[in-house]
Amino acid sequence: MRAVIVAIGVAFLISLFCTPIAIKVFTRLKAGQPIRAEGPAMHQGKKGTPTMGGVVFILATVIAYVAGHLALTTLPDAQIAQVEPTITALVLLGLMVFSGAVGFIDDFLKVRKRHSGGLNKRGKLAGQILVGAIFGIVALYFPSTMRDVSGNRTNAETVGSTTLSFIRDIPALEIGKVGAVIVIIMVVMAATNGVNLTDGLDGLATGASVMVLAAYGLIAFWQYRHWCADPNYTEAYCYTVRDPLEIALIAGAAAGACVGFLWWNTSPARIFMGDTGALGLGGLIAGMAMSTRTILLLPILGALFVIITMSVVIQIISFRTTGKRVFRMSPLQHHFELAGWSEVNIVVRFWIIAGIGVAIALGLFYSEFLAAVT
Repeated sequence: MRAVIVAIGVAFLISLFCTPIAIKVFTRLKAGQPIRAEGPAMHQGKKGTPTMGGVVFILATVIAYVAGHLALTTLPDAQIAQVEPTITALVLLGLMVFSGAVGFIDDFLKVRKRHSGGLNKRGKLAGQILVGAIFGIVALYFPSTMRDVSGNRTNAETVGSTTLSFIRDIPALEIGKVGAVIVIIMVVMAATNGVNLTDGLDGLATGASVMVLAAYGLIAFWQYRHWCADPNYTEAYCYTVRDPLEIALIAGAAAGACVGFLWWNTSPARIFMGDTGALGLGGLIAGMAMSTRTILLLPILGALFVIITMSVVIQIISFRTTGKRVFRMSPLQHHFELAGWSEVNIVVRFWIIAGIGVAIALGLFYSEFLAAVT
């Protein structure tokens, strides 16, 4: 637990104190956010606000992971811990960094062209598929070893699973390694686009991501405390996952980094996360679902992202089939802006929706555990 707390604290402080530096640097570089002409009129006042702020909390998460790992080395040998860096960390941080890199290219092109177009849809899609495929393969094809409570080296699980999962793996839904890689790619695409579409109002995506990442931190730490690598727990209710403490550490670091960034990103935002941050967070969240074996639980945990994504899908289908729009504008948050809601009201109410989704998901996770032990 100490290592997780260290990672959270370090990430928060780095993000809190380095974001103002990023604001000054990006302002000098004239890396201002272009605003779509067809967007809500009130957004034109945000034109020129520095973007690409996701760079700060992505770097803060990586640095905090290192700090947390240094704290891990002080744990007693009798405790179950991954003292050495793991493939789990490589996959999770890799998904965050390289998904963020795809977003950075998009942001860079927007700033350079002074236009909101950025990277074309095919290019962004190809980048998401490539990142998902590479780290999906690493997650499925590279098992390694870990220490048990006696210090012995034992065969470990892979980061991902060849079966679909809800709260645990579902043995009846075996899809094989190739199928699992395809599922991982789809989850990466869904999560990155979901967070990206949610990132339309000051602090909205950042706050929602904090809730989801904090939930994954709790899930992973609970799995660590009831880990099948510990002989004190029976197969009836222990969790067959790999490196759960590592997962909790990274989730906590990312959540802490986002909280520090939110200080400057909340309305009126002094900096935007940009696609750099949105795609980076989406990639990490996808990795969390995969590594904790809760892929089918993700749509509930990320309920807000799902709702906003579906508003876009519904709008497109309706317009192309009937020529009519269901919403005044999509994504959904812009519909309420045009309906007269203030930006702060929309953000707070959408955060409540995000919190409800997280609460339901955590309730389902814990109720499954109670059912297993009784």
